[in-house]
Amino acid sequence: MNHLDPQRHVRGESQYLDDVPVQQGTLYAAVYESPLAHGILRSLDLEAAQKASGVVRILTAADIPGQNQIGGIVPDEPLLAEGHVHFRGQPVALVLARSEAQAHAALKLITADIEPLPIITDPRRAAAQGELIVPPRTFRIGDSAGAFAQCEYVFAGVAESGGQEHLYIETQAAYAFPTELGGVKIISSTQGPTAVQRHCAVVLGVGMHQVEVDVTRLGGGFGGKEDQATPWGCLAALGAFLVKNPVKLVLDRMADMRMTGKRHPYSSDFKIGLSADLKILAYEVMYYQNAGAAADLSPAVLERTLFHTTNAYHIPNVTATAYSCRTNLPPNTAFRGFGGPQGMFVIESAITKAAEELGLKASDIQRRNLLREGDLFPYRQAAEGCHAEQAWDTAASLFDLAGQRAAVAKYNLENQLFKKGLALMPICFGISFTKTFMNQTRALVHIYTDGSVGISTGAVEMGQGVNTKIARVAATTLGISINRIKIESTNTTRVANTSPSAASATADLNGKATQLACLALRERLLRHASTEFQVDYEGITIEDEQVLAAGIPAETTWEKLVSSAFVRRVALTENAHYATPGVHFDASVEQGHPFAYHVYGTALTTATVDCLRGTYTIDSVQIAHDFGQSFSPAIDRGQIEGAAVQGIGWMTLEEVSYNDEGRLLSNSLNSYKIPDLYSAPAVLDVHFLDTPGHPNAILRSKAVGEPPLMYGIGAYFALRDAVRAFQPGGVLPLVAPMTPERVLGGLYPELVAQLASSAVAG
Repeated sequence: MNHLDPQRHVRGESQYLDDVPVQQGTLYAAVYESPLAHGILRSLDLEAAQKASGVVRILTAADIPGQNQIGGIVPDEPLLAEGHVHFRGQPVALVLARSEAQAHAALKLITADIEPLPIITDPRRAAAQGELIVPPRTFRIGDSAGAFAQCEYVFAGVAESGGQEHLYIETQAAYAFPTELGGVKIISSTQGPTAVQRHCAVVLGVGMHQVEVDVTRLGGGFGGKEDQATPWGCLAALGAFLVKNPVKLVLDRMADMRMTGKRHPYSSDFKIGLSADLKILAYEVMYYQNAGAAADLSPAVLERTLFHTTNAYHIPNVTATAYSCRTNLPPNTAFRGFGGPQGMFVIESAITKAAEELGLKASDIQRRNLLREGDLFPYRQAAEGCHAEQAWDTAASLFDLAGQRAAVAKYNLENQLFKKGLALMPICFGISFTKTFMNQTRALVHIYTDGSVGISTGAVEMGQGVNTKIARVAATTLGISINRIKIESTNTTRVANTSPSAASATADLNGKATQLACLALRERLLRHASTEFQVDYEGITIEDEQVLAAGIPAETTWEKLVSSAFVRRVALTENAHYATPGVHFDASVEQGHPFAYHVYGTALTTATVDCLRGTYTIDSVQIAHDFGQSFSPAIDRGQIEGAAVQGIGWMTLEEVSYNDEGRLLSNSLNSYKIPDLYSAPAVLDVHFLDTPGHPNAILRSKAVGEPPLMYGIGAYFALRDAVRAFQPGGVLPLVAPMTPERVLGGLYPELVAQLASSAVAG
């Protein structure tokens, strides 16, 4: 099956927000940002800007007719700064002008009187000062403190993982139109249309029924438009609502990078205890999450870190505590993996620390502790349909782990200034929203009288191929060609109260809802056919658009059947609701069954380091992955490849950097590096594991959006392995990303220490 969109993409026919024809009277919006990271907003001088050419109006917090609040989990984020500013780039005022150039020119005429306050950028410092977004949370199983006394080996350390810029191709944007009866319609580049609708209603002081949000597709999201599309939608809507003109707001690339949150950086302390035969008996970890200035989705991201504390391993005694720390940076947010990668990096760091101290390979510990059927996670859900060992053993056999190890050892023996490293990265990732109520959605399916089909769901197409999967589900269920099916834009009027397209759950939730609607329509049509043509209902089916009775073609086709049903006044529209069965979680005791199922896999990664320059290449990433029963292999393979490279970027090149004043230093594509063609692995193999899938997965085809990002973690440890081949006794901190500068620090620690000492003395 082909992806539905690529031909339209390459012909330039696919419509994104900035392609929407501009209506007459449209005003262009530009945002005045706080120039300081923390302070008291004493006054705002708008006089010169208001007189500037083309400026129609400048809006501040005082102009908001409803509530100046867009916080979702915690109500701590004003739409426009009021009284205080809490990060550089925080929206303070909105300029509306007749052209984009005029709006941006007016920004330069605005001045703000801000009294500086102390700035915090470090999460540990924030925690020490009691600056927490929410109270800390702890997951426990067994007795870790008691278990450490029984361990033969105990090791402790610190692991640090950095942020990551989403860098979607389409920046944050919204286009809002006033509607009759005092409402607004918003075309938004958002993963969460209902979130934009809900918060706009609050800001405008109207009911949600007065706010329509429509999304055709996104030019990428990766989590960065799950919650953080909200302010831009609300700002555009505020302008349209007050001025009664259409308002368009599109951030330029540098503004988008400067004003939006990233993947959460984490600083973590760990302690791991092993038996003499290398079983992990105890694990304790303390996470310090850099949340930024407001909650955004940080509490939920933190929760998923706790859920993925032990990755693909069974550890009987675990204590994991997490702090969401408030700093004066843009509020950090969802990013592919949603906290899982940060937790998984720490347990892999702990295992690597133990292996290095014991003079072993990390894989000696990894393989021995992989999950097995029935093992309990720290949140007390049992591993069901567990394929952790199968994925590892398949990767080891299929990609010749023993032969690759021997080749790496031989290469390192023969080469002085180039060294190779190898690492294995098993994954186990839970699929569902961990807030149980979010695991629901609806689908609206129309069959038109000519036999064509229109489908509306809550799914947002952002390049991941979800529309293609939903169309395939409908075609398979109805027994018709996929060419008859159109997936409509995602619209809050047609399908209300939707969860965002996130958590790798979009295809499962919306596909299941579509399947239920199509099953109901199919049954209705077949019962009509059995009456109309006097055949046994139990033996009648639709295949390839032909009605079959006991396997023999009946007197009608799909088109004739639909037309006949319409004449007989049979309903050709169905609205179905789907809620994931069996999921639940009690946060008061941190126990439950939060995930519909888990996805497993193992990646084998090799890398080569230039030990003179500190540069490196990722030679190969070879993956055995649990797709279940994939019905879109090409789409799923593409998701694996893209996610793995994005994970490699997070672990190697992509370094988000702020100074002590909260100014973003990595503020452009000159200073922030993402993987390009030359950074991608020379070899990227993906093997589809032979697994039965899961009934909660649509057509038993498992979710594939987020899990493969964690394969990129293997690149970090492969590089570390290569550095240690050159400098066996070197102390290399467990800090990601593994940039060339950090590689050089590991290769020549004494020289780097001398240079640092000289710099301080100078």
